Amino acid sequence: MQTLTILGSTGSIGVSTLDVISRHPDQFQIFALAGHTQVEKLGEQCRQFSPKYAVVADENHATKLRELLGSLKIEILHGKQALIDIATASEVTGVMCAIVGAAGLPSALAAAQCGKTIYLANKETLVVSGSLFMETAKANGAKVLPIDSEHNAIFQVLPHDYSGSLKGSGIKSIILTASGGSFLHTPLNELAKITPTQAVKHPNWSMGQKISVDSSTMMNKGLELIEAHWLFNCPPENLEVVIHPQSIIHSMVRYLDGSVLAQLGNPDMRTPIAYCLGLPERIESGVGDLDFGQLSGLTFSEPDFARYPCLKLAYDAMLVGGSAPCVLNAANEIAVAAFLREQIGFTDIARVVEHCLSQSKFISGSLNSIDELLDLDSEVRQNAAKWIDSLDV
Repeated sequence: MQTLTILGSTGSIGVSTLDVISRHPDQFQIFALAGHTQVEKLGEQCRQFSPKYAVVADENHATKLRELLGSLKIEILHGKQALIDIATASEVTGVMCAIVGAAGLPSALAAAQCGKTIYLANKETLVVSGSLFMETAKANGAKVLPIDSEHNAIFQVLPHDYSGSLKGSGIKSIILTASGGSFLHTPLNELAKITPTQAVKHPNWSMGQKISVDSSTMMNKGLELIEAHWLFNCPPENLEVVIHPQSIIHSMVRYLDGSVLAQLGNPDMRTPIAYCLGLPERIESGVGDLDFGQLSGLTFSEPDFARYPCLKLAYDAMLVGGSAPCVLNAANEIAVAAFLREQIGFTDIARVVEHCLSQSKFISGSLNSIDELLDLDSEVRQNAAKWIDSLDV
């Protein structure tokens, strides 16, 4: 039986993970749940799964959760160190890393240092600290399993003995599919008028606000390119992106013999979650069968950088390497937050990211410790916020 900690249990990935786990009570037990500030939802999860620990953001939220849980024997913790503690506890065999943003980095890295099986749904872990994280995982025998639908699809169609060599496995390139977000067909001159309410409505997936905005700008796909680079040891020139609005093909691998292998399925995150949780077996996920008779067609197109400047910025950051992806991510998080509170417009998100990337002092080279990365992350966020305050929008 696997003993799991779920970091980000109240988010969409966490909820889907617990749904899969609930279907297999004989295979999984929950050691700890972490839900930041969504105390009521976390309380419901605690009552259903009876973890040993629950973690929230601070003492105020901890007090509220204790009141909700009453006499239930669940220890309530709070703060950043508590996340690390529940990810590294000796009883834990696997950690679902589903905290959104750079906040999920320290606990994911700590889990890697302890050789845990890491179910990686936090993009920023690899974007911000790809080299450090993968080297740490390898050195400590940690297993990194990709939960993102695109990377999980690639993982499923790569050779089972894939060792990190594209050429050695007869692979020409890795192809990430993208829905194109909510504004694939919106006239370019109307993009500046897009509101947060419009941007958080993804056409296919049920996701949080920040990720939905990233999908609309295709920064999400840019971050995934950087993830794929590290996960599969794939050079940037062997990575492709294709727009596929139906979100049925989740990604593909192009082989040297002309074959292209793809993973298909309904757009539901329980599929990749169940695939990784069940390895080496396949387990039931709760996802309905893909009905080919109901598909009107599968279409594909190349992404337009004029429509998706954030994707181009991500490509550029990946090519620059070093700490550029860390800058990209931090600036984007601040820009998206400013857009969601209507401080800047939709097209200003790319402007903010481009400004921060242009500050060459931030991307002078690779950073080799978590403290250095978090210091850079903080500095870029301050720079981005200051620049946003100076904009006339």
